[in-house]
Amino acid sequence: MQLVQKVIGNELALFEKKFADSVKSANPLLDRIMHFIIKRKGKQMRPMFVFLTARIAGGISESTYRAASLIELLHTASLVHDDVVDNSIKRRNFFSVNALWKNKIAVLVGDYLLSKGLLLSLDNGDHRLLQITSRAVKEMSEGELLQMEKARRLDINEGLYFDIIRAKTASLLASACASGAYSATGDEDVTEVFRQFGEKVGIAFQIKDDLFDYGQDNIGKPTGIDIKEKKMTLPLIYALQHAQSADKRRIIYIVKNNSTDRAKVNEVIAYVQKSGGIEYAHDKMLQYKHDALALLNRFPDSPEMQAMKELVEYVIDRKY
Repeated sequence: MQLVQKVIGNELALFEKKFADSVKSANPLLDRIMHFIIKRKGKQMRPMFVFLTARIAGGISESTYRAASLIELLHTASLVHDDVVDNSIKRRNFFSVNALWKNKIAVLVGDYLLSKGLLLSLDNGDHRLLQITSRAVKEMSEGELLQMEKARRLDINEGLYFDIIRAKTASLLASACASGAYSATGDEDVTEVFRQFGEKVGIAFQIKDDLFDYGQDNIGKPTGIDIKEKKMTLPLIYALQHAQSADKRRIIYIVKNNSTDRAKVNEVIAYVQKSGGIEYAHDKMLQYKHDALALLNRFPDSPEMQAMKELVEYVIDRKY
């Protein structure tokens, strides 16, 4: 993402310093864990969306840096809590917080990150930014719980699937773009345009993750992790919607009862591939990308706009 770095590289470097300062603690254990988290940070994609959105909408301010920090604090807190819920011992190829410090400490660390985000906003009077991001946290929790509830019966149709990923995954990226726009303009109409933009990109992002499970786009062998976890993703939903009754019963039985059997999981993957589920999900992903970029047409072309398009392309074309 060379253009992204060229356009907002300085802002991202300053953001990293501000973010590190925002999570410091006088508690030695907490400070050690925060250092561990910061050293193993991801690509910081969401802060990139915050800064590029602000640039396109009007310009980067101190409020934009706080918006980016708030988004990253909430995102990091959700990852720490997710690892506890999922009993995951690895995060980005490193040990997770709960693997190193156990679940009780990990839950408290997630709570600490959430509280730092709340205080960062309240101490600076960023009430609207806090409202935007708090709504995303609420929706993320609702989406996760809805998915868990429906996973027991495997009765997720396409409409429900999109409701789940819109809340669970897309809401945080939507709030990143909305908060970036609001920090630059204070204009609710512009903020809503970018919220919709972020939501559509977030949905495309999740569909891309769905496709990874089937070994698409030269990432290697299919993993079948979603099938093992009994998650109903778009390729599988499409395959079941268009399956004969006997095939549908067989595939559902395998997902419910044989999801740890590698051969059976491969059978499901092969069926989904044969059914056209992969192509259908890929086309849906591209449609959401197209709709997201169409929302940006009301803004003039600029290096920031081209960098944003490069970032969206990266989200769709990434290999992992």
